[in-house]
Amino acid sequence: MDVTPLDRALIEESAKKSGLVWVRGPQGPARALWHLWHDGAVCLVGGPGEQPLDGLGLADGGPATVSVRSKDKGGRLVVWPAVVREPVPDGELWRATAEELRGKRLNAPDTEQLTERWARECRLLRLEPSGPPSQRPGQLPQDSGAAPPLPTPNTTRGPLPTGLPVRRRATR
Repeated sequence: MDVTPLDRALIEESAKKSGLVWVRGPQGPARALWHLWHDGAVCLVGGPGEQPLDGLGLADGGPATVSVRSKDKGGRLVVWPAVVREPVPDGELWRATAEELRGKRLNAPDTEQLTERWARECRLLRLEPSGPPSQRPGQLPQDSGAAPPLPTPNTTRGPLPTGLPVRRRATR
């Protein structure tokens, strides 16, 4: 199904204004990723030294779902289906997209050789809208959409060891 001009405007404006999008591929839970909107698609880069894309199952020509939050309220604004495109490194589309991403990449350790490293070691992806939004203002679900946390070896702080001194509050 085609995306109406109004839906396309909503997708584009929300993606342009948000610093993060949540991307869900065919595998695993959605992941927050930094991106930029360029030439009709959400563009992102991932791999060594960049954000992780592994575990999402994003493949060229495959499906993805993109969720974008509202910049002012922080809540989900629009969710839309996308098709994943992986331009050929050093192709015209790849170079144009990489240059746009390079301008937005903060704190890169190798700014001068950044695009060369991306071509060698990373994946540059374009997530192009492939249908109308499944969620949008006025058509959002009532549940939170929260998922349980992923398993991790990290824990919250437990009780303090008995040998440590205790700070006492000063009394007046």
